[in-house]
Amino acid sequence: MTDGLFKVVLVLHFAATWFLVGLIWMVQVVHYPLFNRVGSAEFAGYQNAHANLITLVVGPLMLLELLTAVAILTLWPSSLPVWVGWLGLALVGVIWLTTMLVSVPLHAKLAAGFDAQAHALLVTTNWIRTLAWTTRGFLLAWVLYRGL
Repeated sequence: MTDGLFKVVLVLHFAATWFLVGLIWMVQVVHYPLFNRVGSAEFAGYQNAHANLITLVVGPLMLLELLTAVAILTLWPSSLPVWVGWLGLALVGVIWLTTMLVSVPLHAKLAAGFDAQAHALLVTTNWIRTLAWTTRGFLLAWVLYRGL
């Protein structure tokens, strides 16, 4: 039973992570760099709309990813090295901490109006999340290959 449950949770986890991998690359390469193309008069409204709408997409998936990452560790099969599960959870921690301590405060600063320095810092520091999610995605691909 545990093996079957592990597989179900792993597939859900894999799907949530890879959705977020695709999304973060789109945000990193397309969306954030284009912030400086929004006119000054419109930027605060644009930023606030962005924050509200992106949260509807990212919030539930990040929560699903976190919950399934924890669940996977409780179901971890002995046939896979346990450090892989812990590394995956640690990367979730990096993503959440970077989001809460870096990205959200920078978005809050941008909510008052476009700030070139805050924008540049947002684009630069978002590479932390982009690389962490990408690493998680490939790590999970390996786990899925080995675990199914």
